[in-house]
Parts: sequence; C-alpha cells; structure tokens
Amino acid sequence: MSHDHCLLALDLGTTTLAGRLLGLDGRVLAEGRLLNPQVAMGGDIMRRLELALAGEDVRLQALLCDGLRELVGVLLHQAGLYLSDIKAAAAAGNPGMVYLLRRLPVKSILFPPHRPTWRDAVYLTAEEVDLGLGTPLYLFPLVSGYVGGDLVAFLFSRGEIPENSFFLDAGTNGEMALYAKGRWRVTSVAAGPAFEGGDISCGMVAAVGAISNVSLVEDALRLTVIGGGRPRGICGSGLAAALAAALEGGLVDTHGTIVDPLEVPTNLSRYIVETPRGRLLRLYRDATVELSLTQQDVRHFQLAKAAVLAGTECLLQRTGITGASIRHVTLTGAFGFSLSRQVLKRVAMLPANMVDRVRFAEAGVLTGVGRLLLDAQGPEKVRRLASALQSLPLSGTPAFEKAFIKAMDF
Repeated sequence: MSHDHCLLALDLGTTTLAGRLLGLDGRVLAEGRLLNPQVAMGGDIMRRLELALAGEDVRLQALLCDGLRELVGVLLHQAGLYLSDIKAAAAAGNPGMVYLLRRLPVKSILFPPHRPTWRDAVYLTAEEVDLGLGTPLYLFPLVSGYVGGDLVAFLFSRGEIPENSFFLDAGTNGEMALYAKGRWRVTSVAAGPAFEGGDISCGMVAAVGAISNVSLVEDALRLTVIGGGRPRGICGSGLAAALAAALEGGLVDTHGTIVDPLEVPTNLSRYIVETPRGRLLRLYRDATVELSLTQQDVRHFQLAKAAVLAGTECLLQRTGITGASIRHVTLTGAFGFSLSRQVLKRVAMLPANMVDRVRFAEAGVLTGVGRLLLDAQGPEKVRRLASALQSLPLSGTPAFEKAFIKAMDF
C-alpha cells in the first residue's frame, strides 16, 4: 500500500474536464483531461441548464460525477497512487457547471438578471457529491451568474498583478478580466466549444493523436501531432493554427469562406476538396482516416473568436482605456497547447495592438487550484480576490452586438 500523500486539483470545463495530482511539495505527479460526459446532453451550458430545469438535473450530475471519477482514476493510475492518498481536493468551474455539480436550482443563473443565489466557496462532502474521495472537495467561489470560480482560480495563479493587465480564459465560455486604474473588471462571453475541438467535424480534446499545430511550409501544410504518429483529430490549438495557415495560403478568405480551388495559384489548392456535402479543407488522409474542416467548422471558430474579440474591445471601452495601454496579456484555456502570437494575430482573436504582449499560461485554472491547495491561507486569499472582482455584463448589449458583427472577419 502506498504511504504517499497528494493533492487533487480539478477544472470543471463545459467541454473538457481536466485534473492534476500534486505532491505536497507542489510537484505535478500526474495530469490529464477528458471529454465532459455531459456533452452528450448538450454542447453549451445554457442547454444543460434548461434540461436541469426540466428535471434532468439528477442525470446531469451523475454524468459529471462519472466523468470526474474516471478522470481521478486515470490520474491515480499515472502516479501509482490510491484514492486514500488524496489528502485534499479542490475544483473550479463556471457558474453553470458548479450548479449542475451541486444540483442547485438553476433559475437564478438561467434567467436575467443572472444573479446566483449561492456564490461563496464551499466544502462538499461525499454525501453531497460522491466522487469516491475521502476528503471534502473545496469549490472556488463564483463572481456572478456568468463569471465563475474558474476565472478566479486563473487570476489567483498569477500572484501579484501589475497595473493594466488583461487575462483571458478561452474555453466554451470566454471569461476575461482587466486590472486597470486600481480596480478589477471581469466579464464572460459565450464562445462555444470550438476552442476545445467541440462541434468540429474532426475535433477532439487535446490528447494523443490530436493535431496541435499546423504550419505553412512552402506549398504544404505541416502537421504537429500530440504524441507523434498518425493524427486522428484536431484540438483547439490545431484548429486555430490550421485556419491561420489556410488564411496565409489563400485557402480561406478574410470572410471565412473556403475558396474555389481554381482561385488558388499554388499547389496548396490540392487541400481544397469539392464534395456532395460542400467544400472541404482536407488536412490529412490515409487508408483509415480523413481529417477535413467543413465550412461550418470555420464558422464555428469565427463565432468563438468574434465573441472573444468583441468582449475584449467592449471591456476595454467600458473601462475607458485602449488596447495600446495594456502592458500584460495572459491567455489560458482548453486549446491544449499555446497559440503563437502569429496565429492569434492572423485569426484576429484579440486586438492587434495587444497581441505582441501575449503570454500563454498553460492550464492556468489548474495552476490556481493547485496554488490554493498548497497555501494554508489560500481560501481566505481567494475570498478576498473574488470579492474585489466587479462583474460587467456585455452579451446582449447593443455595443457588444455591434462589435461582434464587426469581429467576425479575419
């Protein structure tokens, strides 16, 4: 029997569940992610909340707990540890995911003004949520009905924050924070699951076999595959990089349309295939698999990146500063791997004058959850941070809708 102890950190993503096991010294002992089983009942969180209101809350909670137990099992197997070795556990998620985990009444976050009846951090016992753990599960506090503990965890991971800093957690929800003029302002936009490979015809989570990067080398698209070997899907970072390369090579125009192959004057035209179901951008094909992006796939990504870009611009405008004033930009999310500044600029996910200041923080939410577990004063520090975050609603406002339409183009 093992006599080691470890800490469990969980990120309750709408599309992807992620977790880490940490040693008591902070070393990462194991890390993994898997598709959230709730996806089978709805790709977006609003659909799941509607189902919960209609009486499917028990099933949604059961699916989530099943996925978390599976994830914990994978992590323990990687580290060669046992459930009894987990000394403490904590999790963070958006408001919808937290409410579904706890089976709380969802009306307060489903309908305007989207004010949760519960926002404080809480320790969940095995009787409340059965994950097979022998220790309570700490849940990060919420900020509002659309800004959750995942953003709080991401911000907590960064330590001391300098003035004029911008943070983006890009997942199914694009949660963002701005620290300027001595104050925090936070908001969230509905990006959809494209950043995590969801709703993409050949999409998958960032795991072995996923295309994580695509680069344009002369007249060829060069693929990078997690774990090496043959690709079997594409994750969020690969999708963004593939579209950046396609834009650079003239395979996709600035409006996001896959062009007629006859309009491509180079051998890159071979990547565009006409089929009965429409024009495709074929990335890879062998005897067993064909990985192609459809026009709808491109649109899904456009919707996601437009929401993020519009949200960023509106948050800056509401704060009264410009993108040029931002000195630090930190990006995290479920892409799986970092996105280069060239890719970010080419797909127009952020204001151009902010891209050169971008740093990528891999697994920012898990890092923040782990930091809390390693700090005896962590819960109190997190409480103070969450209370300082001023939430600004943007989605549905005329300014956001106007910015969103403008942000659709590449």
